[in-house]
Amino acid sequence: MMTNCREAAALCSERLDRRLPLGKRIALALHLALCSLCRRYAKQMLFLEKSCAELAARPSGEDALSPQARERIRARIREKSRL
Repeated sequence: MMTNCREAAALCSERLDRRLPLGKRIALALHLALCSLCRRYAKQMLFLEKSCAELAARPSGEDALSPQARERIRARIREKSRL
C-alpha cells in the first residue's frame, strides 16, 4: 500500500530519532521520489536538525547576532505589531 503524505511526514520525523526498518525506509523513499512537497518537508526537517545541533554545539556566550542586528529586528517587530 502506498504511503500518504501524513505517514511520510511521520516517517521523516521518526528517522531523525532512529534508523527506520527496511520496509519503512523503502516506503518513505518511494513516496519522496513521487512527492515534491514531502521532499521539501524532509529537507526542511534535516536542515532544522542540523541547525539545532550546530546551535547546541556553540559556546554558551557566543551570540549569533550583533547588537545592531538585534535592534533592527526589534524595530521591525514593533513596526509589524502596530499594523
